[in-house]
Amino acid sequence: MDIKVTTLTGTDAGKLKISDEIFGLEPRDDILHRVVRWQLAKKQQGTHKAKGRAEISRTGAKMYKQKGTGRARHHSARAPQFRGGGKAHGPVVRSHEHDLPKRVRALGLKHALSAKAKGAKLIVIDELALADGKTKALVETFAKLGLSNALLIGGAEVDAGFKRAAQNIANIDVLPVQGINVYDILRRGTLVLSKAAVEALEERFK
Repeated sequence: MDIKVTTLTGTDAGKLKISDEIFGLEPRDDILHRVVRWQLAKKQQGTHKAKGRAEISRTGAKMYKQKGTGRARHHSARAPQFRGGGKAHGPVVRSHEHDLPKRVRALGLKHALSAKAKGAKLIVIDELALADGKTKALVETFAKLGLSNALLIGGAEVDAGFKRAAQNIANIDVLPVQGINVYDILRRGTLVLSKAAVEALEERFK
C-alpha cells in the first residue's frame, strides 16, 4: 500500500510504498493482549515481600498448656492467626516473567502497526530532526500536525535536538526504531514513523 509522507512543517513530501505484510494485516486483539501482558509482566520488579512465621522475631514458646484451659490448642505466637504473627501465603520476591514465542512477539508488533494503519492513526514523516532543539517550536509544530498524544519513532539514532525538545511535552514519547514495542504503540493515540524507521522495520521483517 502507498502512504502519504509529510515533513515536520506539514508540507507534502510525496508517497512511500509500505509492506502489506507489516502494515496491512487484520489486527487480532488476542495476539496484542498476549504481547502486552508479556511486556508488562517482564517489567514488574517482583520485590514485594511479607514475612512468614519463620521470619518473625517473637518467642516460639508454647503460649499456654495444651489441656485444661478450655481454649484452643495453640503453640507459637508467630502463627498467622495472631496479631503480630507471620503472614500466611504472603507475597515473596520472585520474577513475574513468562515465556512468549519469538514468532508471537513479532506478529504482535505487526498487528500493532497494522492497527494504527487501519485506524488512520499512522503518520510517516520524512525526517525527525530539529535544528534549534526548542520545545516551544516543537509544540507549535505538533499543533499544526494535530499531534497531542503520540509515539514518534526515529531511525537508528534519534536527532539529539528533536529528542531534547520533545522530552518535556506531555503524552509524547520518542524512541529509536530498535525500541519500538507493542505496549508503547497501543498506549499512544497516534504513531509517527520516520522514513528511516519504516525502512528499518521492513528490513527487520524480511
